[in-house]
Amino acid sequence: MTSTVDLAKLHSDDFTPYQDAEFEMQTAEHAVTLKLAKVEFAGNSGRPGGAFSLLFAGPKGAWLPQAIYPVRHPALGVIEIFLVPIGPLGDGNGYQAVFT
Repeated sequence: MTSTVDLAKLHSDDFTPYQDAEFEMQTAEHAVTLKLAKVEFAGNSGRPGGAFSLLFAGPKGAWLPQAIYPVRHPALGVIEIFLVPIGPLGDGNGYQAVFT
């Protein structure tokens, strides 16, 4: 997968319509389904559109390490984002991406 989205142009509003939607994260071994659990606006950062974070819920089980992963959504394309494990979220593992 190659990145098709310019991270600098993303805003929280780009993700809000897809809250609760499924995204596909590609690891070195396999694809993992993530659910976009929450989109949080994080204030004015000097970044066009402001700062925001995305919280994803992944499957329960072994944690994936923090890393840059290609994440695909049918409407948004492929976005290479830095995901950090944050602990349990819902019935699975939580991961966060922060845009500042």
